[in-house]
Amino acid sequence: MIETNDFRVGTVFEMDGRLLTILDIQHIKLARGSAVIKAKLRNVEDGTIFEQSFRSGDKYREARIEKTEATYLYSEGDLFHFMDATTFEQIPLSREQVADVLPFLKEGNSVNLLRYEDRVIGVELPITVELEVRETEPGVRGDTVSGATKPATLETGAVVQVPLFVNQGDRIRVDTRTRAYIERV
Repeated sequence: MIETNDFRVGTVFEMDGRLLTILDIQHIKLARGSAVIKAKLRNVEDGTIFEQSFRSGDKYREARIEKTEATYLYSEGDLFHFMDATTFEQIPLSREQVADVLPFLKEGNSVNLLRYEDRVIGVELPITVELEVRETEPGVRGDTVSGATKPATLETGAVVQVPLFVNQGDRIRVDTRTRAYIERV
């Protein structure tokens, strides 16, 4: 069991027979009485996002999520095919199951398949991925204001803010949790 006071971003738990993951959380202390926890939740099965308030001290069943290594192979329509690294079994997942990682998913990438009660419920990317910059404006010479950034479209179609010195064709490392530029590779 997990108490609402122990909720963190990324926690997966069961409520009313649904498997939910926490996207955002706020602890609100009222003048009198107990604290209220407001959470932004995503239903793991169907991808719906909603907000819910909880009383401090409520308990829910924590979901035990297993991670297995896999490789992203290819997409075919709305199906995305992965190969389990231990069993070499090919596993097709729907667009809803991979929606969170889709902006940084590239063929050949290593990922973790998230399993709950022997069924795959989603995909987790490594903390960082290396991608090529497909399109960005050239940096203007002399425009060296500290911390200035520009948008860059990556090979997967994701758009991230990069420093002015990054050019088209450069490979960059991106943090998949914050979706932010880390460094040029």
